[in-house]
Amino acid sequence: MDAPTTTSADNGTSGGGGGWFTPRKNPTTAPDSGAGTADRPAEGRRPAAIRPVGRPGAAPEAPADDTSTAPAGASTGAPDQGREASESIPRSAPPAAQHAPSPAASSLATATAPGPVPTALTPTPFASTVAPPPTAAAEEHVPAQRPAPVPSTEEAAPAQAEAGSPDAVLIRRAMAEVAPVSDKVTSYFYALLFVRHPDLRSLFPAAMDTQRDRLLRALLTAAEHIDNKDVLVDYLQNLGRGHRKYGTRAEHYPAVGECLIGALSKYAAGVWNPEMEAAWVRAYTTISQVMIDAAAADELRAPAWWYAEIVTHDMRTPDVAVVTVRPDQPYPFLAGQYTSLETPWWPRIWRHYSFASAPRSDGLLSFHVKAVPAGWVSNALVHRARPGDIIRLGPPAGSMTVDHTTDSGLLCVGGGTGIAPIKALVEDVAEHGERRSVEVFYGARTDHDLYDIDTMLRLQQTHPWLSVRAIIDQQANQQLPDAVRAYGPWNEFDAYLSGPPGMIRSGVNALRDSGIPSDRIRHDSVEELVAAGS
Repeated sequence: MDAPTTTSADNGTSGGGGGWFTPRKNPTTAPDSGAGTADRPAEGRRPAAIRPVGRPGAAPEAPADDTSTAPAGASTGAPDQGREASESIPRSAPPAAQHAPSPAASSLATATAPGPVPTALTPTPFASTVAPPPTAAAEEHVPAQRPAPVPSTEEAAPAQAEAGSPDAVLIRRAMAEVAPVSDKVTSYFYALLFVRHPDLRSLFPAAMDTQRDRLLRALLTAAEHIDNKDVLVDYLQNLGRGHRKYGTRAEHYPAVGECLIGALSKYAAGVWNPEMEAAWVRAYTTISQVMIDAAAADELRAPAWWYAEIVTHDMRTPDVAVVTVRPDQPYPFLAGQYTSLETPWWPRIWRHYSFASAPRSDGLLSFHVKAVPAGWVSNALVHRARPGDIIRLGPPAGSMTVDHTTDSGLLCVGGGTGIAPIKALVEDVAEHGERRSVEVFYGARTDHDLYDIDTMLRLQQTHPWLSVRAIIDQQANQQLPDAVRAYGPWNEFDAYLSGPPGMIRSGVNALRDSGIPSDRIRHDSVEELVAAGS
C-alpha cells in the first residue's frame, strides 16, 4: 500500500502524552499499537477478514472518478531530495541482519495453481506469487533477471510476455490494462479508501500530490518481479518493519487491499474476471501477512522511531548542509545504509537520506542534505534547522553495504550528495583494517559542488589503498560514467553507485560494459530517487 505517514501526535509508542517532541522513555515492553508483544507471538497476528470487492455490504457510496484525494488548499509542491523509503525491489547484497521467515514468507517458496475465488481477504497465506502493495517507496537494488528461453516460433514475444506462474500472468495482465489510466486508478483507490475508511485519512500527508504516483510505481515494479520470491520476501519484510513509523497497524491492511482491488476491477474491467480477482486477493493477502509478521517481530526488539537532536549544522554551499544529530538511544546501522527522516515543520512527511559516516563511537549520525526547489524537507533541513532542533528517524534500511568476507576491490561512484554513503563505505573498510583497493570517483557539475573533496583527499592521504578522482562535468570532456569506464577494466571489483537517478542509470550501463556482472553492482534506488524528487 502507498505508505501512510504517521501523525505527529503521540500514538502510544513515545512513552508519554504531549506530542512527539517529548523524549521517549525506554520501553520495557513492546508498545501497544496493535502489533505482537512478548505475550503474543508475532506469528499469531492475523488481519481481520473483510468484505471482498464485488460483494458490497453497507458502506458509503463509492466516489466519482474525478473525486479529489487531497484536501482543499493542499500544497502541490514537489517532494524533497532524498530517498523515499520503500517501494523498489532491493538488490541482492550482504544483509544488515537476518530475520526468521514468517509463515507467510515461507509460503512464498512454493507456487500452486490458483484456487477458487475467496469470500474475503482472509489472512491464510496462499502459496501464490505476490506483488508488493502500493506503499511509500523502499530501496531499489534490482538484481539482474535471467532471460527466459526464447521460443523458436513466431509467437516468441507473446510467450515471453505471458511467462510466469498463473497468478503472475493474471496480475500482469491487469497491470497492462490499467497502465494507460494510472492517474485515474490511483485517484480512485485513495478516494475509495478515504470514503469507506475515513479514520485512515489522518495517517496520510495533508497533500497527496506526491503520494499518489507511488502506488502505481510500486505495483508496476512488483509486476515486473512478481516471481522473484526470494527478493520479494526480503523486500516485504523490510517494508513491514519500515511501516511501523507511519503508525500502520495490522487492521489497516484489509481495508487497503479491498480498495486496491476495487480500483483495479473498475479500470481493468475489460479483462477482469473471478480468476483475476482471486489472484490479486491471494497475492495481497500473502503480501500483507509477510509485512505484518515482520513488523510484529521487529516491535519486540526496536522502537518504531528514534528522536534525534541536531548538534551541528554545517553549511558547505548555499544549498548543501551537513547535519549531525544525536539519537535519544543507540541507533544500530551499517555503512552504506540510509534512514527515513521527519522534521517538526512538515509532520507526516518522511524523506530518506544516507548516513554520511560509518557507525561512530560517540553515536552521532551525519547526513548530507541538498535543498531542492520546492523541497519541503530538504529546504527545512538546510535553511531552517538549527542545533537544538528535534527530528525523528525511522529504522535503518538498505543493502548497499560492504561484503567483508571477500577481498575484491571496491569501485565507488558518487555524484553530488551521493558522496555521503561512499564516504561511509571508505570509513567502514578502514575500520575493518582491510587493505583492499578502493577507487572513488567523485562527480560534480562544477568545482564549487565538490563540497566534501577535502574530506575525501584527507582519507586518501591516510590510506594508501584509497584513490580519489574528482570528475567535474564543466571541465571534463566526459560525463562521470564515461570517465569511470575509461579508467577500467573493473571486472575484478564490486561496484557501488550513489547519486542522481540519471547518473545511476548511465553508470550501471557503463559498469556492465566494463565487465562488472550485474549482481556485483549495488546502487541506490532509482525509483525512490525519482519519487523523492531528487
